[in-house]
Amino acid sequence: MSDLFSLSIVMPVWMEAEGIAGILEALQPLRSAGHEVIVVDAGSTDGTARLAGPLADRVVQSRKGRAAQMNAGAAVAEGSVLLFLHADTLLPSNASDCLSEFFHSNKDWGRFDVSLSGQGVMFSVIAWFMNQRSRLTGICTGDQAMFMRREVFEDLHGFDCLPIMEDIEFSRRLRLVSRPFCIHEPVVTDSRRWEQKGVWRTIFLMWRLRWRYWRGDSPEALVHSYRSDIRNAKD
Repeated sequence: MSDLFSLSIVMPVWMEAEGIAGILEALQPLRSAGHEVIVVDAGSTDGTARLAGPLADRVVQSRKGRAAQMNAGAAVAEGSVLLFLHADTLLPSNASDCLSEFFHSNKDWGRFDVSLSGQGVMFSVIAWFMNQRSRLTGICTGDQAMFMRREVFEDLHGFDCLPIMEDIEFSRRLRLVSRPFCIHEPVVTDSRRWEQKGVWRTIFLMWRLRWRYWRGDSPEALVHSYRSDIRNAKD
């Protein structure tokens, strides 16, 4: 195990040309401090990879699927800590200090608390419940910017290439190694999906999918239900 803290941020993207420059600009202070940013594109046709190039240390091409993309980014990462960041999530300004504290702890993986970008009390309530549930269960979602020691990721062979719930599944395996290191300073996740589909509809959908997952339904069946719900919401 290396005794030097270095961070590799792995960001899976697809068709993010409209906002990718702004997303990556927020990570430039970390790059200036010697950490690396790896963008993993899944064959975008809108110029995402080209726009990401000057603002990332590596741009990797991968087959589509968040789990496959994150595994592809981790395969070329050089940091002692791997952090998997969604393209709609912003790290806090002191993320490096928080992650350094994790690195020097006895924990093997962790996540940030999350806050939602939307205005209104309901978004604060949703975030509070997400954080408390995660703290109690030791399970986290990708919205919380999962991170782990590189050797732990390798020992567990990374994310299972599921079409959905890959973060939940990996959390279950990571939890057997150690309890998560929970960083109270929150990441900020875009609340757009909650606003577009409706707060209560989204809450019900996510809890229903998780309940079915714990019951043993296949990820393929859950993806079908998720996509059907999105289509119905648009009609």
